[in-house]
Parts: sequence; C-alpha cells; structure tokens
Amino acid sequence: MRRPRCAALLAAAFSLASGPSPARSEQDGSTASVVVQPGAPGQPTKILPPSSKAKLPPLSPADVEFMQGMIMHHGQAIEMTALIPSRTESKELRSLGARISRSQDDEIRFMKRWLAVRGQSPSMSMPENMGKMSHADSSHQAADSVPLMPGMLTAEQMDALRKATDADFDRLFLTGMIQHHQGALTMVKDLFATAGAGQDAEIFGFATDVDTGQRAEIKIMQALLETGFAKKGLGEKR
Repeated sequence: MRRPRCAALLAAAFSLASGPSPARSEQDGSTASVVVQPGAPGQPTKILPPSSKAKLPPLSPADVEFMQGMIMHHGQAIEMTALIPSRTESKELRSLGARISRSQDDEIRFMKRWLAVRGQSPSMSMPENMGKMSHADSSHQAADSVPLMPGMLTAEQMDALRKATDADFDRLFLTGMIQHHQGALTMVKDLFATAGAGQDAEIFGFATDVDTGQRAEIKIMQALLETGFAKKGLGEKR
C-alpha cells in the first residue's frame, strides 16, 4: 500500500515548488508589492522601493499642439454631422453621421482629459498681436486668428453646406468630410514626423486609432459617392 505515501511525497514536493503560503508570506512581511524598472537594451532590470511612483513622460510641445488642434478639427466634424437630420432623409448618411459624431465626441473628451492632466489648455493660444488689439477688433478677428487645421472646411464651404438640402447636401457633406478626414491623416503624419513627438503611450495609441478609423470612414464615403448615392438629381428626394 504505497499510494498514500506517494501522494504525500507529491504533495510535499508541490508545496516546496509553489513557495510559501500567503499566511507564511504575511508573517515574513514579504507581501509588499515589487516595482520593477526594465533596463535599457543590454542592461539589467532594477528593483525599486515600493514607495516609487510613476511619472508622466516628458511633455512635447508638438503633442500638446496636436491634441489642441485635433479638438478643434473634431469640433467642426461634429458641427457638420449636426446638420444631417434637418437636411437629408438619407438613412445611409444619417447612420454615418451618427457614427462620426459619437466617436469624435468621445475622442474630444479623451483629448481634453489628456491635456488637463498635464496642465494644458484645451484650446490653442491666440497670436501675441491679439493682445494689442482693441476689444472690438479682437472679437471681430478672433475667428481668423487661429489657422484652420489641415482639411477643415473654410467658412464659405460651411456656409454652402448649411444652405444645401437633399442630394446636393449629401454630395457636399461626403466630399467635405472626405477632405476633413484626409486632413486628420495629415495631422497624424506630421505628428510622427516631428522629432520627440508621439512618444507618449497614450498619444501614440490615440493617433494610431485616429489614422485607422479615419481611413476606414474615407473608404465608406468614397464608396457612397462612387455608387452614385450622392449623384442623383440635385434637390431630388429619394
């Protein structure tokens, strides 16, 4: 009858291999968390004190400008989608607009949080000469003081979009939003082309997601145009 003895030996071996029990660890005071700092290539890792705190990576001015600019960029996209319900009956465009509005609204909230944690304003700063203008002059020129981000529609394009309806609106919306999305791709490209920018893990992931999402939506909008969706008679209701 060697089975009980074998089982006991196996249990003992397993106990030794698995290390001290939680109770034993508490008695030994070894339950404190261990903070490990990965070493550089070819260098060993370091064990840091439990009191060590994580630090944000160095702040890049280009990262801040990218987030501030993208907030303004997304804001116009949401303004464009808000026109859809009162100007077209297209189910395709309404669905697309709702998708764009939801995703970009969520992204704006993320960007504002990212900037707030780093003590940065969600808006781009005004040119220095704005402070020397009278209140009336500065209010009049405020809209023109900050340059449009790549791809953003001009005041004339936005005015034409607001005045359009039905198929004419569909066409202007799709061509305008494609232009708008392509501008976002340019912003991401410029970010990663700037030395020291885009290194923050959060901003890298966010910018990559923007690039992927905008490219996918551009394909959807191009397909709608190519299939003749927005080429029907101007002003003709479907």
